[in-house]
Parts: sequence; structure tokens; C-alpha cells
Amino acid sequence: QQHFSSSSMRLVSPLLFGVASSPPNISPSLSRPISRAVFITMAAAASSGPSAIAATMEIDSEYPGTAVERMNNARARAKSLTTELNGDWEDARRSVLWAGGLKDLPTASPGAGYTGHSFNDWNHCDLTTMLSEEAMNENRGQVDGIAYGNQLGNGIKVASETELGPGGSWSTCLLGCNREPPSDVAHLQFKSRIAFKMVWCPPNFDQFVLVDDSGALLNKGKPTGELPYLGERQKNYMAVRGSKYAVAAEAQGSRAA
Repeated sequence: QQHFSSSSMRLVSPLLFGVASSPPNISPSLSRPISRAVFITMAAAASSGPSAIAATMEIDSEYPGTAVERMNNARARAKSLTTELNGDWEDARRSVLWAGGLKDLPTASPGAGYTGHSFNDWNHCDLTTMLSEEAMNENRGQVDGIAYGNQLGNGIKVASETELGPGGSWSTCLLGCNREPPSDVAHLQFKSRIAFKMVWCPPNFDQFVLVDDSGALLNKGKPTGELPYLGERQKNYMAVRGSKYAVAAEAQGSRAA
């Protein structure tokens, strides 16, 4: 779980509450609630009576578009996965979608919630959890190589599970994440940290790691079956090479080589 200094956080209201649903083919023991009310204050306002409750929500002041509770819950889900990431690729990918609070919608239209591309190519491998008011943001030339508009808001609304916490989720493009600070869709268009990133491990590219916004390892998998094309997996790593996001993938790959 990412830790932030108190100076980078502030509190606003309201706070919504969520309970984690179970992923496909995952033990019921993992379906326990993982979302929790954080920073709740009890306010006995004279105008509202002594039973009034003021709920507050954690905000990242460096990346204020981050849905922090949702991000932390996504990381907790990612860490909870075990054998699910070592089975058939499509099952493993669905488990990654579940961890990030995204629905598996392979037949939806692009722009209307379609997630068949999520974690299935080299680029759409960032799981971003953004506040609802940021979901309609457009790129407007902030990220090189990405469409000027890149309007994702409707798809985010359709595909995001509500149980993970306030805000929405999307598999955003990692292009530009190898810069410091990261210059990708999550950090620039949505002003958000990523919950996690999928990076395929060199030199064989037959396993992947999930790392958080700081590059710390959350989980790893070695799926079977029909994986994304080798060229996509290689390009995925090349896009993060030289950055904090490549460290765990390189370490994992070297152990398996």
C-alpha cells in the first residue's frame, strides 16, 4: 500500500462507503469487505443536533484527482490474488480487472465501457482510480502520442464497479510513465496516481508483475494459455525501461531466467 506524508493529504466531504465483491473463480474468503471508513469525524453541530455526522474523504494534494480510498482498495485486492494470476490468461486478466474495480465487458462498444483491450496490449496497463469529477477530463495535448480529446468519461462510468469505493476506474495508457515525474494519462489527464501497473518481465516475457505508483511490487503472475502477442509484451516493458516501474519486473525476470 502506498504511504503518503500528512502534508500531501487533506480531507474533504462526503465519503462514500464500499464493500468488495468477489472476483470470478476466487475463494469466498476474499469477498470480505476491504473498504473502510477513514478519517471519520463526529460533528455535534448546534444547527444539526448532537447526532450529526460529518464524513470526510482522503485527498492527495499532489495528485488531487486520485480516488484514494478506491486506490487503496484496488491495491488490497491485487495483493489478495494468489493462484488466480497463474491460470489461463483470460481468467488471470479478469482477476486483474476485478482487483481494479473494472467490469469484464468484452462485447461493449469502444467508448461505452469496452474493457476487452484492458491489460491485453502493451499500453493499456495502468489501473487508474480517479475521482468522479475528473473522469470527464480530456487530454488536450498533455500526453504526447495520445488523442487530443481522449474522452473516456462515459466508458469509465459504465465499466466501474461501485463496490470498490468512490470514483471510477480505467485501464489508462502507460505511455510516458518512464519520465519523472510520470507524464502519462493517469498523472496528467486525470491528475491521479495509479493503483497499479502491469509490467511484463524480461527476458522471457512469460510472467508479469503488478506494481504501485512508487514501483513497489504488489503481486506477480505467470499465466498460461494464449497470452498477448510477444511483441506487445516486449513493448510494454520497453515503455517502462529505465524507470521505477521496471525495477520489480527486471528482478522477477532475472530470477526466472
